[in-house]
Amino acid sequence: MNFYDKLSAASERNQSLLCVGLDPTPESLPERYRSSSSPVTDDLLRWNLAVIEATAELVCCYKPNIAFYEALGAPGMDVLRRTIAAIPSHIPVLLDAKRGDIGSTAAAYARACFEELGVDAVTLSPYLGRDSIDAFAAYREKGLFVLCHTSNPSAGEFQSLPVPDGKPLYLQVAETATGWSPQVGLVVGATYSHVLADVRAAAPDAWFLVPGVGAQMGDLAGSLAGGLRPDGLGVLPSATRSVTDATDHRAAALALRDEINRVRSNHPIPQSPSRQSPTPSRRSLIANLHSLGAVQFGDFTLASGIQSPFYIDLRLLVSRPALLAQAAQAYAAILAGLAYDRIAGVPYAGLPIGTAVSLATGAPLIYPRKEVKQHGTGKVIEGQWQAGERIVIIEDLITSAGSIIQSAERLREAGLIVEDAIVLIDREQGGMANLAGAGIRGHAVYPLSAVLAELVAGGQIDSAMEERVLAFVRGEG
Repeated sequence: MNFYDKLSAASERNQSLLCVGLDPTPESLPERYRSSSSPVTDDLLRWNLAVIEATAELVCCYKPNIAFYEALGAPGMDVLRRTIAAIPSHIPVLLDAKRGDIGSTAAAYARACFEELGVDAVTLSPYLGRDSIDAFAAYREKGLFVLCHTSNPSAGEFQSLPVPDGKPLYLQVAETATGWSPQVGLVVGATYSHVLADVRAAAPDAWFLVPGVGAQMGDLAGSLAGGLRPDGLGVLPSATRSVTDATDHRAAALALRDEINRVRSNHPIPQSPSRQSPTPSRRSLIANLHSLGAVQFGDFTLASGIQSPFYIDLRLLVSRPALLAQAAQAYAAILAGLAYDRIAGVPYAGLPIGTAVSLATGAPLIYPRKEVKQHGTGKVIEGQWQAGERIVIIEDLITSAGSIIQSAERLREAGLIVEDAIVLIDREQGGMANLAGAGIRGHAVYPLSAVLAELVAGGQIDSAMEERVLAFVRGEG
């Protein structure tokens, strides 16, 4: 049984996609595992074993990071070996080692991981090219997770740089690395969940290791919505501290597993091959919006009289049906991770978008009227609905969130439950915080900063315009 077969079997057995990291340090060792009569490495092992015992029925993989064991010398490596030995044989072990070298050095690293430690999979760096991976791929039954887009704050310094055809480097990595071997999966951090859909389009069959869904506050729902394959698999969300540091390891893991499964249960069922369309690239979507004129740069006078270096007019989407459908698919990817009964379009710009999303997903659509109807039935909300149903609001973009909050108030007054809203673009001018204050979780296909980064990467604007717009948004000009 190869790694991916073992992973799928463990996932089915435990009804889980959760991967738990095992990264113990003396500094973070909980007091209940400390002992004054034994070496600290014994205490760290006791901690690991407690986590494994509490969570073995809730996970499909464990991921120890070798750095935390190497830092403790030979006793630490003994803790790693004993930890691996304690993991039930039906649950795979993915060693987070991020190895990257060539020739005999890579072969030695591969022997250390797969023969000496006996793990089932390992994380690798793609920077040295295919020949740095070949020595690991020679172990045909093993899994290889290549770094694609990592979760650290400065990941974009290199990973988002454009390659000659204009796409970001991380997409080139996704396309190239998965062609090296069917053993190759990708590492895509949850703190940059908006890239998951693009990476999935570039690597439709690969498994993704998605770290950062716990203590790093990554977007779990967004990561799953963008990254899951049509079969509901392909994403391995990884949490460490949120489980290992918890007072009740089992309860923490159970909550994460159940949240993952809730999102999976709402994942769209794939269409038949004759009707299925490819996952839209969000980078392509932004480029198309710019070419349409829906995102413009220059000097514009806003309704308030303020001069702005950019202007967003998403009402233009109605004049480009194919682009409207592409935008609807991007909304649908986020909607797949939410619990809802109906969606509600906000008049006016959000209404045609809501209609397109409804057609793309089959979600029933309603909308609160902008003006109360003075004749006939005098409806405030158009469409069929029942009090107590859960509604997700669909709007084109968010600045202060006034239109969304006003719509939510009307829907709530009618007895409907509103906890989520989705927009195509977040102007990053306080709207999401205002939504949170109104008890609404805001979701954006793209924050404005990501729109700008993509347009710079594609050559549509330069970095000077990017900084000018960001300064305006920050209130600096």
